[in-house]
This record gives sequence, structure tokens and C-alpha cells, in this order.
Amino acid sequence: MKLEIERKFLVKKGLWPKTENKKLYEQGYLKTKPFSIRVRIVEDKAFLTIKNRETSFTCQEFEYFLPLEDAQFFLKNLCSKSIIKKYRYTVIDNDTLWTIDEFLEENRGLILAEVELNSENSCISIPQWVETEVSKDFRYCNSYLAENPFATW
Repeated sequence: MKLEIERKFLVKKGLWPKTENKKLYEQGYLKTKPFSIRVRIVEDKAFLTIKNRETSFTCQEFEYFLPLEDAQFFLKNLCSKSIIKKYRYTVIDNDTLWTIDEFLEENRGLILAEVELNSENSCISIPQWVETEVSKDFRYCNSYLAENPFATW
């Protein structure tokens, strides 16, 4: 089991360092409460992930490879309301690796930056292109966005 410790931020549109190293992510949820079970396709690879939140910043994460055909079936037939589609970019700023998700379709207009940490008390330098921290706001969790798309807020 891996512990995932991350902080999440809104991104200032037009100011973030958009790079060409993007990957298309498609993901859906089989279950979202009290823990989440996610099916995700990234290009030609598929994963099944189970997450159990411990604190605002930390969750237990179990991730397994899944046959691509099985993942496609799950997304089409078994996952909840809507499928999350987004482009994921990676940016290094002040020696820190940031992941930036530019959401598509029903979540278009939402851009989130995440940084994974070694501990909840890790210090980070916040880039100028980062706006508001939303780590503790459950509405910005992908599992919530799958059931309550950003366009409906």
C-alpha cells in the first residue's frame, strides 16, 4: 500500500507554463463513498485504483494494472454518471514536480495543479501561476467531479 500525500490548487488561466508533454486521461468511478474505486485509461494503459482518505492531504492508495479492454468495458458500462476526461501535464518549478490537469467536456474550464509530498508538513514554494489552495474542498476531487461536473456549479 502506498500513502499518497498531495496538495491541490486552482491554476491562474493563461499564466501556467503549458507544455507539449501532455497525456489524455479518461477515468470513471465504480464507487465513491466511503472510499473510491477508479478505472483509468492513460493512452494505451489501464489501471484500477482504490483510495481511502485518511486526512485532507493523505489517502491510502492501491493501484493495479488492468487489461485495456476490461477498462474500456467498465468505463462504458459500469462507471458512474460521467467520465472524467482531462489532459495531464507535468511541470518542474523550483525543483518541485507539479501535475496540472486541464479538464475537458463537462468539466471544461477547470485547471488544477497538484503536488505530491513526502509528508503533510513538507514545505513547498508556490509558483506565481498557482491561485487558491483547494486541498480541503471535496468538490475538486475527481470522484466528486464525475458525479457533479464543474459546468453545473
